[in-house]
Amino acid sequence: MSDARKPTLVEKQPLTAALIEEWDKIGFVLDGLSPEQWSAPSPLPGWSVHDVVSHLIGTESLLSGVEPPVPEEAVPAADHVHNPIGAYNERWVIGLRERTPAQMLAAFRDITIARAEALEAMTQDDFDAPAMTPVGPDSYGRFMRTRLFDCWFHEHDIRDAVDLPGDEGGPRAEYALAEILAGLGFAVGKKGHAPQGSSVTFDLSGPLARRIHVAVDGRAAVVPALDGPATATLGMDSRLFTRLCGGRVNPTDHLGEITFGGDEELGRRVATNLPFTI
Repeated sequence: MSDARKPTLVEKQPLTAALIEEWDKIGFVLDGLSPEQWSAPSPLPGWSVHDVVSHLIGTESLLSGVEPPVPEEAVPAADHVHNPIGAYNERWVIGLRERTPAQMLAAFRDITIARAEALEAMTQDDFDAPAMTPVGPDSYGRFMRTRLFDCWFHEHDIRDAVDLPGDEGGPRAEYALAEILAGLGFAVGKKGHAPQGSSVTFDLSGPLARRIHVAVDGRAAVVPALDGPATATLGMDSRLFTRLCGGRVNPTDHLGEITFGGDEELGRRVATNLPFTI
């Protein structure tokens, strides 16, 4: 649940349409890749493009009641596997590693078509019902918003791996951004150690251009507006912002692409601690 213990209610139809569109977009990208591009390393440690697709297939298979193709004991120790969820993901990565790109694309399309049919058959009440999600107890709709967040990020992991930029604005990106904003207070307050009474404004350009304000009042949270100037401001392209929050790039390598205003020490501390999900 949210801090107020109220579920996040998400309108079913537009979210479902956006998620199906995201799967279609990923399928379109994969269909144009060469075998060498399927083997390219992704921004995710230890994973190739092929492995990212294995993860996508695995998560949607889980939601369809399909078990991983290999048992837990088949997962060796690895630096990029940090927890049981990571180990579960590796069961799919290992189990599908010998499949050809054509087989992987067919499996991805089959499972996403099945998931699309299941989602389209659901009602708004189904989406509003309580569910356990990757971010804790909330609504099933919130769970599906995290699925769109995950798939949107992985689309761009694939694109970045093969140097194939795509559109990073629009409805799919807005749903992904909503999940980022849900964790941004944690990144600013807990990880960035923004002090009580301070505030941080992110001035984004690019496809998700906007101003995002975080105020620290008891705990850090995204707020619609500030009463006065922010303690620190960070100006950057939204494409960098999403990759920083998603842990896809090393913040210290990109500080030169960020414009700092106000308390620069706080701004730099926040920037280097933006990664809060990967």
